[in-house]
Amino acid sequence: MTTPRFHNFIDGQWVAGDASRPNVNPSDTNDIIGEYAQADEAQALAAIAAAESAAPAWAASTPQQRFDVLDAVGSELLARKDEIGRLLSREEGKTLPEGIGETVRAAMIFKFFAGEALRHGGEALPSVRPGVDVEITRHPVGVVSLITPWNFPIAIPAWKIAPALAFGNTVVHKPAELVPGCAWTLAEILSRTALPRGAFNLLMGPGSRVGATMVDAPAVRAISFTGSVATGRRLIAAAAARQAKVQAEMGGKNPLVVLDDADLGVAVNAAVQSAYFSTGQRCTASSRFIVTAGIHDAFVAAVADKLRTLKVDHALKAGTDIGPVVDARQLASNLAHIERAKGDGAELVFGGDVVERETPGFYQRPALFVNTTNAMAISREEVFGPVANVVRVADYDEALAVANDTEFGLSSGICTRSLKAAANFRRHAQAGMVMVNLPTAGVDYHVPFGGTKGSSHGPREQGAYAAEFYSTVKTSYVAAG
Repeated sequence: MTTPRFHNFIDGQWVAGDASRPNVNPSDTNDIIGEYAQADEAQALAAIAAAESAAPAWAASTPQQRFDVLDAVGSELLARKDEIGRLLSREEGKTLPEGIGETVRAAMIFKFFAGEALRHGGEALPSVRPGVDVEITRHPVGVVSLITPWNFPIAIPAWKIAPALAFGNTVVHKPAELVPGCAWTLAEILSRTALPRGAFNLLMGPGSRVGATMVDAPAVRAISFTGSVATGRRLIAAAAARQAKVQAEMGGKNPLVVLDDADLGVAVNAAVQSAYFSTGQRCTASSRFIVTAGIHDAFVAAVADKLRTLKVDHALKAGTDIGPVVDARQLASNLAHIERAKGDGAELVFGGDVVERETPGFYQRPALFVNTTNAMAISREEVFGPVANVVRVADYDEALAVANDTEFGLSSGICTRSLKAAANFRRHAQAGMVMVNLPTAGVDYHVPFGGTKGSSHGPREQGAYAAEFYSTVKTSYVAAG
């Protein structure tokens, strides 16, 4: 059987690369989804030039034209949710329900921003000077480069592409090398819409060949990036040097505080959902459980009992709770973090080992550590896998201090029955998103997404707040007639 080949999309044409890369199923490494073209610097420059040429026409498009394009994409994603969800699970390793759910979320993001295209407005104000009117309007930034990670292969591309197009920008998109399939599918859907030629371009390939060009090209006026801290910081510095707008979502070491008065069932559900589902491969995953002494032992025992019931297996199998880690390198990184934690004195009370299944894949049992401190590497470094540790604290005040004692600040949660403690935590948690009696992972598509401190840089993503990044404000003064 011939392995299908998939090309880049540049200036309205499907273009082969000078090399290709196999898209491997982490649930079954014998399953090759396809060979995906690898772009080079020349193709990146061609895509940017195409986006620059298309920018005036798309910027001049009507709200109805933009609505029609985005709504059509959302409708097709919904109609094909089972098919695309299966592809997502096959290439990334999420369970099939998670893959379908993410596809539906991407569809709703496109439909939300279709509506935002119609709602996009301005302000008319009187001047402080007599006989002068003031008008404030929003305008497209121009060409935007979008660089997306592997852990949400269709939702994160959607929440960058949809607002970029809704506000009249043209796009060059580079997905992560590990998950080109969903990005290619989304590009193929966009290729059949009424977008002008060159308004959307897909570049598949390594950041070392493509990413730098997408950041450094003078025609690129804004860069939105989701990925590692190290890459994000380099990108921010490069963009700042030429005064391009930049938005970066990077790491997290998200705490979940559990107080003595918490409902144990609610706390365990929040902890397990936060830390282990989607194989822990979420920037909003809670990997630090900060638990007060009175409930500590019961909480640890209940979490361990719950982990014993979870099935780690092929992402497409019915009944699978946790799919594989995304690839061999990520699995090796997870195992290295686990061994380091043991060496630092942490006690592994459950899991953390590699497991074998019917098909060759990157299967790891979820890991739970106790007897950890917030100074240990396991409490400070993002693992990005199904690994969590428990830090015992005396009371709420210590819990809040430990929760905030991190360089990151994306998501933070608390489980408690106390309205006073919940209100205080919402006010004082140093994070962009705060959850009360809920998992730290799991956010809505119509509200802002982003963090503080080392987790995020630039304006928020998603919801109406996306306009802050994908548009620029113009103030016009007009002498009254």
